[in-house]
Amino acid sequence: MNIYQHVEILVREIDSKLLIATLAAARGHEVLISDIEILEKGIKRGILTPGIFHTKSLTPGESKIERHQAIIDNGFLISSMDEEGGLVEKGYEKEAKFRFSDQSIDQASAIFGWGSEDIETLSKVYSKYSSKMYKTGSPRVDLWRSSFSDYWDISNSAPKKPFLLVISHMSHANYVTPFHNIISASRKSGKFKRDPNWFSKKFGMAAEHQLATGAFIEAIEYFSKSTIDYDIVLRPHPTENIHSWKVFLEGIPNVHVIREGSVTAWVNMSFAVMHNGCTTGLEAIVSDKPLITYLPFKQEYGNEISTDLGYKVETKEALLSTVNRLFQSLNTDSQGDSESLSSDKKKVFQKIYLDENELSAIKIIKVWESLAEKNDKLSQPNNWIKFKIFLIVMKFKGIIGRLLKKILPKTFSQVGPKKDDFKFPPLDQNDIISRINRLRHILGIKEKIDCKILSDKTILIKRI
Repeated sequence: MNIYQHVEILVREIDSKLLIATLAAARGHEVLISDIEILEKGIKRGILTPGIFHTKSLTPGESKIERHQAIIDNGFLISSMDEEGGLVEKGYEKEAKFRFSDQSIDQASAIFGWGSEDIETLSKVYSKYSSKMYKTGSPRVDLWRSSFSDYWDISNSAPKKPFLLVISHMSHANYVTPFHNIISASRKSGKFKRDPNWFSKKFGMAAEHQLATGAFIEAIEYFSKSTIDYDIVLRPHPTENIHSWKVFLEGIPNVHVIREGSVTAWVNMSFAVMHNGCTTGLEAIVSDKPLITYLPFKQEYGNEISTDLGYKVETKEALLSTVNRLFQSLNTDSQGDSESLSSDKKKVFQKIYLDENELSAIKIIKVWESLAEKNDKLSQPNNWIKFKIFLIVMKFKGIIGRLLKKILPKTFSQVGPKKDDFKFPPLDQNDIISRINRLRHILGIKEKIDCKILSDKTILIKRI
C-alpha cells in the first residue's frame, strides 16, 4: 500500500509521521512524507500512483475542497487527523462545525480522532458519516509515553543546569509574518463566512497575546533579579518569530530562547513547564511533569481546558514562589499534589484517548489496511527514479521563479506559490535516519527499513 503523509508544521508533526511511517514500512507499505505542494503536484501529474493521502485537517475552505476532489479523482483515498485537535477548548461542538462540513467529510474515507469527545461530537453532528470515524488517539500522544523517553534527543544548545521550560503561545502578537497575513489567510479559507465573529475574535486574541507577551517578559525579568539556581528556556510557538523573543529577552541572564526539535524532548528534560493556554499543558499532565499556568489578567479568549490545569498563579511573585518550590522538590521524595494531578488527568483524558495495549499509530495503519483490502489500486508500485527527477525539475523551476521575482518583481510578483519555510525548513538526512533508527530500537522492529531524503522536503520510507 502507498501512504502519502502531508506535513504542514515540521517541528510539530514530523516525529509522529515518522512513527507511523516506520511501523507501516515494517508491515510492507511504502510511505512518502512531504509538504502539500510536492504531494499535490506529484498526484496531479500522475507521477505518484494511488494510495492513502493522509492530511492534517478537513477544514471546508473552497481551495482545500477543490484540492481534495482532484486527489480523489486521481484514484486516491483521503484520511485525516486534525492536528489542531480542539484540545484546549471546552467541548467540541464549535470545532465540529468550524473545521468540518458535510462536503469535506464526504470526501474522506477515514477520520481519526484524538479521543472520545471529538469522535462522539462529530458522529452526532455528521451522523450519516459516523462509520468513517475512528477513535484511535493521536500518534503524537503515543510519543508522550514513558516507553519513548529514549527516543528524544536534545541538542547541545540545551542548558547544563536544570531549567524551567516556558512555552509561548502568542502567535497573534508575534506571528513570523505580519498580523494582516493571518487575517488574509482566514478570509481566503472561508473562516469569516463560517463564523461571523471570527474577525473580531482574531483582534481580541491579538490584543490578549500582546498583553500576555508583556506579562511573560516581566515575569522572566523578575526571575532574573532573584537568586535562582536554574535556567529558563523560552520556546516560541512554531509560527512565532523567534528573533522577536531574542530581542525581548536580550541581556537577561540564565535565559535561552530555543525552538530546536520537538517540544516533547524539552518537556521531558525540564523540571517544570510554564504556559498560558497551550496544548503542551496537556502533554505535561500526561507526562507527569509539574505544570504552572500563568494567568496575569482575566482572559476572554483564553483556552479553557489548558488554562484550568496545573498550578494556577496570577502574580509574578506567586509564580516565582511556585517555581522555586518545584525546583527545590527535585531532590526530595515529594510527588506534588497527587490529588490535583489526578483531577487534571481526568480533564485531559476527556480529550485524549491513550490505549495502554496498542499504539494509536498501529490503529490508524490497520484502518488503512482495511481500506486497501477493498482497493488493490492503492498498492500499485511507484517509479521513484521518475519521481526523483520530477523533484529536481520542480526545485530548478522554483529557483528560476525566485530569480525572476528578484530581477523583475513587478512582472513576476505572483510567480509560484508562497513558501512557508518557517513551517517546513529543509530536512537533515542524518537527523531523520537517526530518528528512525531510535524508533526501530524502541519498537523492537527487526525488519530493515530504507530511508531516503528525496528532496529537502520529502522523505521516502520503505522496507528493504
